[in-house]
Amino acid sequence: MCSGIVRLNEIVCVSTWLIVLLCSRSQAQESKFSWPVITREQRPWAYWWWMGSAVDKTNLTRELTRYHDAGYGGVHIIPIYGARGWESNYISYLSPRWMEMLDHTVREANRLGLGVDMTTGSGWCFGGGPYVGEQEGNANVVVKTFDVAAGAKLTEKFDAKKTQALVAFPQSGRRRGDESQTKTGLETLYVVSYNQSEAIDLLKRISPDGSVDWVAPEGGAKVYAISQKLNAQKVKRPAPGGEGPMLNLIYSNAMPVFLRRFTEAFDNYHGAKPRAQYHDSYEYKSEWSPDFFDQFQKRRGYKLQSELPALFSETGERTARVLCDYRETVSDIMAEDSLPQWVKWSHQRGYITRNEAHGSPGNLLDLYALADVPETEMFRLDRNKLISKFASSAAHVAGRKFVGCETGTWLKEHFTETLGDMKYLLDDLFVSGVNHVFYHGTCYSPDEAGWPGWVFYASYEMNPRNAVWHDARALNDYVARCQSILQSGKPDNDILLYWPIHDFWQKAGAEPLLPHMTVHARAWFESQPIGHTAEQLWQHGYSFDYASDRQLMAAKVSGNGIKVPGGNYRVVIVPQCEFMPVATLEKLLTFANSGATVIFSGGLPKDVPGLANLEQRRVKFAALIAQCAGAPTSKSARPGASESHRADLEIGAPLGTRIGKGRVIVGDVEAALTTAGVFRESLVDHDGLFYIRRSFDGGRNYFIANRSERVMDGWLPLAATAKSVVLMDAVTGHTGVGAMRRDQNQTEVYLQLQPGQSIIVRTLNRESSGARWTYERRESSSELLVGTWKVDFISGGPQIPAQATTQQLGSWTELGGSATKSFSGTARYSIKFDTAALHDKTVSLDLGNVSQSAWVKLNGKDFGTLFIPPYRVTVDNLKPRDNELEVEVTSTSANRIRELDQRGVKWQNFYDINFVNQDYKPFNAANWPVTDSGLLGPVTLTDVKEIKP
Repeated sequence: MCSGIVRLNEIVCVSTWLIVLLCSRSQAQESKFSWPVITREQRPWAYWWWMGSAVDKTNLTRELTRYHDAGYGGVHIIPIYGARGWESNYISYLSPRWMEMLDHTVREANRLGLGVDMTTGSGWCFGGGPYVGEQEGNANVVVKTFDVAAGAKLTEKFDAKKTQALVAFPQSGRRRGDESQTKTGLETLYVVSYNQSEAIDLLKRISPDGSVDWVAPEGGAKVYAISQKLNAQKVKRPAPGGEGPMLNLIYSNAMPVFLRRFTEAFDNYHGAKPRAQYHDSYEYKSEWSPDFFDQFQKRRGYKLQSELPALFSETGERTARVLCDYRETVSDIMAEDSLPQWVKWSHQRGYITRNEAHGSPGNLLDLYALADVPETEMFRLDRNKLISKFASSAAHVAGRKFVGCETGTWLKEHFTETLGDMKYLLDDLFVSGVNHVFYHGTCYSPDEAGWPGWVFYASYEMNPRNAVWHDARALNDYVARCQSILQSGKPDNDILLYWPIHDFWQKAGAEPLLPHMTVHARAWFESQPIGHTAEQLWQHGYSFDYASDRQLMAAKVSGNGIKVPGGNYRVVIVPQCEFMPVATLEKLLTFANSGATVIFSGGLPKDVPGLANLEQRRVKFAALIAQCAGAPTSKSARPGASESHRADLEIGAPLGTRIGKGRVIVGDVEAALTTAGVFRESLVDHDGLFYIRRSFDGGRNYFIANRSERVMDGWLPLAATAKSVVLMDAVTGHTGVGAMRRDQNQTEVYLQLQPGQSIIVRTLNRESSGARWTYERRESSSELLVGTWKVDFISGGPQIPAQATTQQLGSWTELGGSATKSFSGTARYSIKFDTAALHDKTVSLDLGNVSQSAWVKLNGKDFGTLFIPPYRVTVDNLKPRDNELEVEVTSTSANRIRELDQRGVKWQNFYDINFVNQDYKPFNAANWPVTDSGLLGPVTLTDVKEIKP
């Protein structure tokens, strides 16, 4: 009996195991066709401005519920300036009451399945506020010079506590810049006046009364006095309680002072925690710090005090080298000291970090990579996908899952932006590596504030009061599906593209002391060789990520590739560059020695950057260059030797010089990549097609966007080999096995993409069975839908117009008087019609022109929401008679805001900048022309035939 029970249990266990196995196999098969389960991180988030922090629990819950219902994944709290008339509701930033509102917000968000992030500060960048004093705030260097005659004394008096350097430089000997003396073809930078040996430190000679106990030597001297002053810049757009000087990120001791206020608030906080702390784009104006001389000497190995003429007064090679060292020191302080303190503070308290590094004078790749979520920004329409790749590259190389983006800042003018405008921007972001978008954004607004509520001056106005909100769920579901794929697997890029930032840093002349690298003014990238090389790679279909010196130093060789925390790359490319640190060049040779391929575009670097130990570094650099070129190590081959020898060295370098197990290739990038076996995605040869590729166990995912004005209908080559492909439409959610053909070297997939459309192509390393993707071809003739259209205005304002009927479709602004001209919102168009000729066929229903989005229902069946042209769906449920078509069309809010300004209603009631247009001028829509709205048509029915490619 007992043995029988054991046997029965065994049978049950085996049966259960078989069921589990079959289910898991079924799910594995299913997963190739199904979208991942959507998480909050895969949905779009939004910047959420709290004006004056004048929030209350009722409206917080109400707003969060609306965001959830519209398909948001989370919000990002940024307290800013307040709304006029609501001063009694203001809550001081980080006060106990403010922390109570934070707790309520996070708890309600968690209940709704939403996440909450917050800026570590109010307004932006983030650093600043009442705890930031003169020592910790944005600092400008103050340089004063005095010419002192031989035998004379300084008459100026100095504050010993504020004077950071007081150095005299005797005016004798050959002036710097005289190139008459050279040494083995190289200018001898040290045989000049004002060098280190001649500098006289007067700092310790300052008497208690401020006078200086010193007499100028024969020939006289120029004295440099260095101090700093607090920059006038304050926290930008602060909330009540967040006002104060901007933080100095060049001064590492400033960060603990700044964070002390947050430590006090959060260490005593027992409420629900936000997910992340955030640092906004770098807009500080610091160029100096109280301990900068010490920091410089520690990092660069010599005293900057001895090079003050080169840094502040002179031009030429020595000045460029000192400037390079100064700029690199600024970058190092931020990357190694100040921002890591904020990251550590956040992690210790259970928060992840998001950081916008752009705008910084430092190495953007190193600064982005500090954060858990590197974040870029797209401003207006001046976007460059290759700039956005700096954030995604940092994430990919460092092994971060998410790449954020401040999305939609000044996309177009207020109240005119469409869901389609946002979709086109999103596709640009996705192909550049972004996979965690944050709309910019939405304002918290109490219902009591009326329409348009509280609004932010630099925003897409993605809020529940904007008319486009009615159909925002469709766009947000599109984002969620795309990001569910773009957050899965791993980046699949072949190339590490080195950023020779020292070429940018080692510039003198018209450049400012500390030039910044923004996403808007982009000469730092676009006019540099890295910009040209990146553009060439991008246009020709090569997948790459940028890498900094610091990131290369942390990389290793794995097999024949380069391994970084985020994955493996096949080659490193060095754009044409003038300067390269010895350590970086040495690392590149280590890669080659260990089996990797290193490509130098056009030629080898020519010199080392900076000033310290210049001769010693040049000797080592020359030996390394000789190895790269396949030439014997020779002193005559060092930088500074004759130009003819240098030319012979580079031109004579064989293509694919063997270095240990690997090789160094000098020359044309594309030829070198072919030699290295790196193949491009030739799909980019189709005008306007862009892609990003990610790998997963068993295949690859391609996100492909058609950003041209032409239809893509045909075979598209893919570099990935595959046995089958699955097509996934993120707008509709439809999936299916796509048509493909292949030979030994190439896979081709058949795609049909309208302008503005996108598709996800999943390549699989095995055969797939399942529903086939439907390919269609429209017949040449169409049937015009005629009859009486009933138009019901269902939501919006300023008032709901009366029902209208029309035989001729056009803008609803022409359907009545002032009520329809000023109306913004949603109207339902409905019509009944017969179609004996098409009822038994698959038909394309084309709405023609739509302003601006449309939800379609035919005979009770929902065909989804259309928010980009062509406004077209394929329908299969036509009847011979009594068909009923309903189209709910949603406009922008342009006509409603126009009417409000025409009536002179004072709705712009905000402090600080108040509300401005995209040119930063006072906003007024009173003179805008009436904007077309509604279903403009013509609406047609077209027979479509399924085709088999």
